[in-house]
Order: sequence, then C-alpha cells, then structure tokens
Amino acid sequence: QGNMTFIRLVRLVRLSRGLKVIRVMKAFSKLRILLRTVVASFFSLFWSMVLLGILIFGAAIFLCQMLQATIEDETVEFELRQWIFEYYGTSTRASLTMFEFTHSGGWPNYSTRIIKEVHPAYAIFYLAYVSLVVFAVTRIITALFLRD
Repeated sequence: QGNMTFIRLVRLVRLSRGLKVIRVMKAFSKLRILLRTVVASFFSLFWSMVLLGILIFGAAIFLCQMLQATIEDETVEFELRQWIFEYYGTSTRASLTMFEFTHSGGWPNYSTRIIKEVHPAYAIFYLAYVSLVVFAVTRIITALFLRD
C-alpha cells in the first residue's frame, strides 16, 4: 500500500507540472503570435534579403572596380591607398563594406574620404545609393512587412 501511495503522489506531481506548462503557454501567447508572424513572412523576408544582397554586391563590385586605379596609382598617398584597399580592395572587402554601409547607419565613415580625397564625382554614386537603397528600398521592405 505504501508503494501505491507513492505512485499516486508521483502522478499528482506530474499533473501539477502539466498545469504549470499550460499556465506558462498562456503567458507566452504574444510570443507565439510573433513567431507565427515571422514564419508567415519568411518568404517575403527571404526575397527582400536576396534583393538587398544583389544591390549591395552590385555596388561593391562597381566601387571595387572603380577604385582599383587609385589603389594602383603610386602618386596617391600610400596611407589613402592602403585605406581604400582595406575597405574596397577586393570584392569580399567591398561587399562587407557595402553591407555595413547599408545596415549600420555609419555610411559617412565609408564615403566621405572617397569623395574628399579620391574624386568628388563619387558623391553622385553615394547619393544615389543612399537615396535608393539605404532609404527607399529598406523603407519599402519595412512597409511590406507591416502590411503582411
């Protein structure tokens, strides 16, 4: 009889744990709603990241190619050439720079020196990129997720 009482007590403890789980699940209803929303918008998220990736990579390749002449020009100050190579010297470095440029909010850190010390015409590219990609495309993507 002692064993049966112990088994009943264990069952009662398990039942109380189950009730606690139900209470916790009710407390996390907002989290479940948020997770369902993320799962429902996964395809929109995927394609928006593909679009941003294409735009970032295209801009990175453009800048990498345009700045190669400056990197190779020995009349340009060595420290500037080294800085340009560090941020734009290869497609990988340029892609990382443009990713940070797009998403970090610190885009003047990457553009000002190019505009001032290499050529002012780069301001046209940076102005177009910031206007179209950093502001317009990211705002459109945000609006898309708010609508969904």
